Amino acid sequence: MILECIPDYREAEDWAELAEKEKLVFEYNEFFNPTVLEDNEKIKEIISIYRSLNRDTSNDTVHGAFFDITVSSSDPLIRNASDYRVSQSIEIAEALNARGVVFHTNYLTDFKSVPYRDNWVDANILYWTEKCQNHPDINIYLENMFDESPELIGRVAEGMKELPNFGICLDIAHAFLSQVPVGEWIGTLEGFIKHIHINDNDGCEDLHLAVGSGKIDWSVLKCEKLFKLNPSVLIEVSTRERLDASIGFLKAMGFME
Repeated sequence: MILECIPDYREAEDWAELAEKEKLVFEYNEFFNPTVLEDNEKIKEIISIYRSLNRDTSNDTVHGAFFDITVSSSDPLIRNASDYRVSQSIEIAEALNARGVVFHTNYLTDFKSVPYRDNWVDANILYWTEKCQNHPDINIYLENMFDESPELIGRVAEGMKELPNFGICLDIAHAFLSQVPVGEWIGTLEGFIKHIHINDNDGCEDLHLAVGSGKIDWSVLKCEKLFKLNPSVLIEVSTRERLDASIGFLKAMGFME
């Protein structure tokens, strides 16, 4: 199993040393920041720092742009701006020789409209199919954000099941915040989950706490359906303290060696 952590380019050597010690790879989080994406020199600087580590990056992933990204928008101006950021994210992953990019669904959960929901599904299938076909060496993982159920992301996955470089990133903490039990998310998406994000929360807010320090029942990690496709797993916390606490918890439950 591929296990991942979130590095910090400002302490890149320390994170590389930790990753080697704990047998982790990276999911880069600098590149969803619009301030970074607006600065080509900063992008080049961060990529250069990570490439200078001379480590194998072929199992790494990139968290793509997600602020205000709406690839299914009926407004061409918004859709084109979203596509620009998505394309940037994919190009960065290619420059880092990463295996894939994570993008959010960004579905408007308060829009209670069947036509909107159906259009969202159809537009996402069309858009991500084109991206997968144009970038066959990059895996694209679509992550549930604050979707109220796995229905729509599941419909997108079903419509793209023939594409080998598309899959679902199941964020367990986000699923826990929905109105649907985590087990139901897994049951609906079991044939499509290729990447997983784990962190903890209080059931009310997306806190990104250390795994085991919130209210999520982590026996879910023993569910065979969750690992049907041997997905990679990101311990999605941003501080060394929370990562250390998460690793300790995961080792104690037998999930890590």
